[in-house]
Amino acid sequence: MRVPDHHTGGGDPAHTLRLLWRRTEDGPRRGPRQGRSLDDIVRAAIELADREGLDAVTMRALAKAVGVAPMTLYTYVPGKAELIDLMLDALYADMPRPDRSGEPWRTRVAALAQDNRELFAAHPWAAEVATGRPPLGPGLMAKYEYELRAFDDTGLDDVTRDAALTFVLDFVRAAARSAAEARSARQASAWTDEQWWTANAPLLAEVLDERRYPTAVRVGAAAGAAHNAAYHPDHAYTFGLTRVLDALTPLIDPPPTTPTSP
Repeated sequence: MRVPDHHTGGGDPAHTLRLLWRRTEDGPRRGPRQGRSLDDIVRAAIELADREGLDAVTMRALAKAVGVAPMTLYTYVPGKAELIDLMLDALYADMPRPDRSGEPWRTRVAALAQDNRELFAAHPWAAEVATGRPPLGPGLMAKYEYELRAFDDTGLDDVTRDAALTFVLDFVRAAARSAAEARSARQASAWTDEQWWTANAPLLAEVLDERRYPTAVRVGAAAGAAHNAAYHPDHAYTFGLTRVLDALTPLIDPPPTTPTSP
């Protein structure tokens, strides 16, 4: 698996936290006078990343997009490391948080998974950011609080509840990355998956010996016929999420024990 090029928590922790919680110091500020808010800068960075990817978000490119001099931009945020934390936290703050307290736990957890899937679909770059040191801003904390409550009344202890949430979110992130890679391959080739396989079918028929790879050829053909592609992101997500929920079920709804005979 490719190691992500970007990660959270790369800036000065104290400065980043002050920015995340908008606790910047009062008093005289060095540098050009600010004409935009920090929220304006963060939104512009998100829009740039949505259009061109996170690699395109440089301080110079962002300054141009906002319409300020590069040195002015540094009066808002020290650099890209802190900016990434602010961008992710802003996305988290905007996520929907409807009340699902009366629904079964599987419905609640499936809904939070879908919320995160939609976040990554709208902002694919977000799935590529490693979050081992998460940005502990108001957006993340509200997201974490809300998503932990999907496991209310499940009987899980606090450590297991956190691990269960991480298990679900890691699956969603991996599925989002796979979907983005499939989408990128289609865009790069300008062919649909079906067109690609059709064009290469004669050569594949020559090299894929059914006698040598009987199971792979049979199963691959069946999956390809079902999805018109070797990989179908929606099917993979639906299948995988069901397995994730099934894996959590014994922890939450353990099977009844059979009483032993005296």
